[in-house]
Amino acid sequence: MTRHFLEVDDLSPGELSTVLDLAEQVDPPRILAGKGMALLFEKPSLRTRNATEMAVVQLGGHPVSLRAEEVDVDVREPAADAARVLSRYHAAIGARVFAHAKLERLAEAATVPVVNLLSDDSHPCQALADLLSLRQVWGELQGRTVAYIGDGNNVCKSLVIAAALAGMRAHVATPSGFSLQAAAVDRARALGGEVTVTTSAEEAADGADALYTDVWASMGQEDDSARRRKAFEGFTIDERLMALAQPGAVFLHCLPAHRGEEVSAGVLDSPASAVWQQAENRMHAMRGLLLFLLGEEAT
Repeated sequence: MTRHFLEVDDLSPGELSTVLDLAEQVDPPRILAGKGMALLFEKPSLRTRNATEMAVVQLGGHPVSLRAEEVDVDVREPAADAARVLSRYHAAIGARVFAHAKLERLAEAATVPVVNLLSDDSHPCQALADLLSLRQVWGELQGRTVAYIGDGNNVCKSLVIAAALAGMRAHVATPSGFSLQAAAVDRARALGGEVTVTTSAEEAADGADALYTDVWASMGQEDDSARRRKAFEGFTIDERLMALAQPGAVFLHCLPAHRGEEVSAGVLDSPASAVWQQAENRMHAMRGLLLFLLGEEAT
């Protein structure tokens, strides 16, 4: 059966652990030798494109990246038709889209795995890299607490659900009007996750093992950046907030970062920051995911 990866909880807790293990293989099998992976980009990305292309190369395959104007799914041709065609050429399809529903339509028609490289609803590949980074720092994820402080966006949603799958606690602090969807919180709790939701950055940071943030205005929200900067006053992860966390707490950011807005330069560039390791792990996590979806683990 074809396995797709549209949401992080498309994996069970055990499968998530397997993907993280596969991500750390030093000499992975070249399961994509002579094969390709189609990468559809409605939104550009430094990390997603480089990480995914290199993961495919490391598995012996050939990545084919396509910009929106080259494919224009659902305008030039329906998502289902594009998925059927690409399935004939490639071993897998990755898509970075605005609307999550487009990913679902691709997956319904594809006969090869479809991977969510980001949608307006979720960013599951980022969550894999987040957990891989934290596991490398701590050795064990179970029982740890990650605090997300900022916009309750797609990155936040995937992180909270991934934390639940890994047996971690999640604290989420957002300004009023920018909260994480209640359905996402319920979903994480249904998986056994312990999720605390607050509008206080200090409350979320208190006692956490890791602090995490994202930009206040994501791609496509640039026109709203001034209003958002005002709404997010007091939500900058700085030395004061880091001091409320556990000694030795880690700082994470999915990047790109705006020093002086969602994070201070002192924190981003400090020894506590694991963001560059986290960025590198986008590649390793993708490699592990593809090994799972296309290799022996998927059978």
